[in-house]
Amino acid sequence: MQPEAEAPAAPAAPPQHEPPRPEENPRHEENPGPEESPGHAGHAGTTADRDSPRQDDPGPALAARYYTDPDLASAETRHIFARSWQIVCHESDLPGPGARLAATVANREVLVVRIEDGSLAAHLNVCRHRGTRLVTRPEPSGKAIRCPYHGWTYKLDGRLIGAPEARQIPCLDKPKLGLFSVRVESFLGFVFVNLDQDAVPLAEQCAGLAEAVGHYAGTDLVPVGRSRIHDLEGAEVQHANWKVAVDNYLEGYHVPVAHPGLMRLLDYQSYTSEISEAYTLFASPLRDKPSSNWAERLYQRIAAPMPGLTEADRRVWRYAVIYPNTLIDFYPDHVLAWTAIPTAVDRVAVPGAFYTRRGTGLRTRLARRLNIHIGWITNDEDAELVARAQKGLSTPGFEPGPLSRRESAVGWFAGRVRADLDGVEP
Repeated sequence: MQPEAEAPAAPAAPPQHEPPRPEENPRHEENPGPEESPGHAGHAGTTADRDSPRQDDPGPALAARYYTDPDLASAETRHIFARSWQIVCHESDLPGPGARLAATVANREVLVVRIEDGSLAAHLNVCRHRGTRLVTRPEPSGKAIRCPYHGWTYKLDGRLIGAPEARQIPCLDKPKLGLFSVRVESFLGFVFVNLDQDAVPLAEQCAGLAEAVGHYAGTDLVPVGRSRIHDLEGAEVQHANWKVAVDNYLEGYHVPVAHPGLMRLLDYQSYTSEISEAYTLFASPLRDKPSSNWAERLYQRIAAPMPGLTEADRRVWRYAVIYPNTLIDFYPDHVLAWTAIPTAVDRVAVPGAFYTRRGTGLRTRLARRLNIHIGWITNDEDAELVARAQKGLSTPGFEPGPLSRRESAVGWFAGRVRADLDGVEP
């Protein structure tokens, strides 16, 4: 296992354009050092739905073409990703004024920066002169944003304040040539951006979620390991459409068949789900019966909550999906936040990061290591499952069958996708 990073790390500069070395990637180790890179589907699919009047009819699944049609994938960029709140980092990735990083959102790069008063700003990562990328890797500080090509310089809030030999530039109108603004919001301590200037605030969309899980999260979380949510190039890529990956996370119907470890560890019959308009929240208690697997059994025995949590949180795992593609796992011993970013109609990158709190005791740190180790096993199982599903969905003439009530969240997600793409279907 790799050593842990218990203190806030400075923005990770190298990983954004440098693939992880084998010794840094737990997939290349005989005994994975799980702290180094998140098992993003780690406990995906461990969430199932308890019957309730609202969920009596889960609704239909998406038609197969939603997972295979390149034209629909292109429409999703415009009608889903460009109009929704996208997680890009945690506030700890922007530790002080001038800290900045770039993240991919709807096939664009967005530059997120902490400005002088400590608040956040976001801009398209494009110089207004000739389109040069302004930031290519995280930077921990700086008083301005300066284009590396011709030196056009912007305030942290995006205003153009200087251009070399400005008198040689006819019609240079600095007030009109600021960086293109992007909506930004901090929620649960995570930084989200939205290309839609008229979007409803995320906190308003997700009313009730902060009250339910806010005690797990917040700006005081610190990262564990090197992986970061904004590091798309260093992320695992799964061989499936992004919606297949999200579908998988949204249901536990497959757990008894596909995840024997989770069936030993979690009380499958007691899973619950709460479906809201913009998010779904799941809860799954641990079994009282000791697992036959040593790692799972030890985890059950030593599970201990982080500072800020209560004894009631000690034996419950919670998960949230914020539409369309933000996925956050809330464990007693850590938080895992990740996202599903399509890189092709049949490929999805799943960048993410682990977080904990300062002052976490030895018992909780050990539980976290065991938990993430278990998560990597589940991640590998899910990566194979979603690849199999993608292959099957591509079979000519195939259409999905009816959903189980345990897949009610899949039906919720399908309904949201259909509504967003209404009128643009082929």
